Amino acid sequence: MKRMPMPVAAGALLILAVAGMAWRPDLRALLAGYLALWWFGIGVLLGGLANVWLHQLTGGAWGETIRPPLLRAARWLPLACLLFLPVLLGMRLLYPWAGGQVPEPATDFRRWWFDPVFFIVRSVLYLAIWSLLAWIETRARSRSAARAAACLLAYGFSVSLAAADWIMSLQPEWYSSVFGWLAATGQMLAGLALAVLLIDREAARQRLPDLGNLLMMYVLTWAYLAYVQFLIIWAADLPREIAWYLRRDTPAWHAVAWGLLALHGAGPLIILLSRHAKQAPRVLGALAVVLLAAHVLDCWWLVLPSVGRAVHG
Repeated sequence: MKRMPMPVAAGALLILAVAGMAWRPDLRALLAGYLALWWFGIGVLLGGLANVWLHQLTGGAWGETIRPPLLRAARWLPLACLLFLPVLLGMRLLYPWAGGQVPEPATDFRRWWFDPVFFIVRSVLYLAIWSLLAWIETRARSRSAARAAACLLAYGFSVSLAAADWIMSLQPEWYSSVFGWLAATGQMLAGLALAVLLIDREAARQRLPDLGNLLMMYVLTWAYLAYVQFLIIWAADLPREIAWYLRRDTPAWHAVAWGLLALHGAGPLIILLSRHAKQAPRVLGALAVVLLAAHVLDCWWLVLPSVGRAVHG
């Protein structure tokens, strides 16, 4: 159990790398596939830690069940942070602004924010914060609500900025005010799904309904934020805002979008509305696998189209 996250990440890396090469066979596509999988792996570990902090703030027997496997998984976080190095080395290939051309509108703030050196400094800072948070929590001998609250704030703020820097800026002309919240919610959902998969569900049968209810809350929140983002952009119909969806306006990406709707939203919600499903260890375990697979698909959806060719019309 303790070694499961690394084989899962390695397998998913291979799948996404091959998929990226098949989708557009060049080094940039391969690097994009690597970024998508790395975002998945780091997100699962961070989301698991966030659930640990959430439990320390709220209490409840449900958290005692998932705490040990999530803390064991969190020990991989510093190593996972080091694996971001290929993205930094290939940033000029991956990010259109990294060559020094400031994206429009070329304001003073955007010149400052999209400076490659400042980007590297921010990236290292995010990774250092996450490694420090993992180190503190996995070695703490006692629990503290104040520490958990501070860690959650640091996590929420840093992951929102990181999502904007590493994912949103693949299309620097595009902006969404809920993107950071959407990314963090997806991570916490994936982190809890990993915990459900790692625990002894038969022994924790009494806690499964609570975990199922928390999964349902994350699914609803993620679906709501994704829908609000799409609705606001669709209603405004501004060229800079719709650019992100135009990149995904192809039959293949339509299929991915429907897959996310089914596997990351409607399907899990329908299952989790059933009390009997939440009490069934095998059902909840299978659902956890589906949610993790859907999160891989979501990371793919976020990254790969943004480095492809623009779609016009």
